[in-house]
Amino acid sequence: MPEFGIGIIAASHYLPTNVQSNEDLCELIPELTPEIIVSKTGIKRRYHVSPEETASSMALEACRSLIEKSSIKKEDIGLIVLASFSQDYLFPPLSAKIHLELNLSKECQIIDINTACAGMVTGLSIAAEKMQFNPSIKNALVIGVEILSRYTDKSDRDTSIFFSDGASAVMLGKVNSNYGYRNSAFRTDSSTYESVRMRGGGSTYPVNQPISDLKALFIEQNGLATWKQAVTNFPIVIQKLLSETDLEIKDIDFFIFHQANGFLIDYLMRKMKVPLDKTYTNVEEIGNTGSASIGIALSEAFTKGLIKHNSHLIIAGLGAGFNFGACLFKIQ
Repeated sequence: MPEFGIGIIAASHYLPTNVQSNEDLCELIPELTPEIIVSKTGIKRRYHVSPEETASSMALEACRSLIEKSSIKKEDIGLIVLASFSQDYLFPPLSAKIHLELNLSKECQIIDINTACAGMVTGLSIAAEKMQFNPSIKNALVIGVEILSRYTDKSDRDTSIFFSDGASAVMLGKVNSNYGYRNSAFRTDSSTYESVRMRGGGSTYPVNQPISDLKALFIEQNGLATWKQAVTNFPIVIQKLLSETDLEIKDIDFFIFHQANGFLIDYLMRKMKVPLDKTYTNVEEIGNTGSASIGIALSEAFTKGLIKHNSHLIIAGLGAGFNFGACLFKIQ
């Protein structure tokens, strides 16, 4: 057994102050009512950035809070993995801006990833496995951040009812050898690759389509295809993780899922025959914050004391494409 494990030291998050209620949204889409939105998604409100806020400003708020909470020295952060599909610029990487503003060591590596809403699971796995391989990395900062309100057509009932803004940050560090990161599992089902997409800014932007056609600059989503992907592949990737770790579903004490839809998480827990008190949801109050959502839920669950010492925790997410991931930690 290795001399040390890689565990979750702390988690933090940031939400903007502008709240969009279902009543506010229904003023933009008259055919909707607050009751219809809740019946379809379980979502009651979303958080939207103010004009001066950026993905980097939100991520920095979450990171500064995390560093203070964890009491980690900045010079001990040797890795940043940042997940986003709504970052400030196409390039340079947003992790470089975080590195600059936090004034981190030049020895700190930066990595930006885009696996959409599965970004936090992917980022945690990359960071934990790199730290296991390279003991010189004392701590890693894993960030998920999205400003989805700026890429959502407010008049589109298929997307505007879901998407929200926020940032989350998780600090990984060394723990006792029988705790921490245990394994991860991933699965890709690209059969409905284009069911959730945003074309603007990409090389496949329609050549003959005028830039004034804003549809190409907004998120497009096929809700039914997303639901079918989730209910089919989530249980498979979780079972794969369990089988590779010699555990059974009953051995898992708590689950944190990507917060896409309250009814989806309820359905998955029932399908896996796991009691609902073994998970935590905040999508009802926050909406879908993309790659930030898992970290936000994790941060709140720790604050509420829902994740206990010595517990097995599965963190699971799905992202457009579609890609699925789940990772297992034993909490010290």
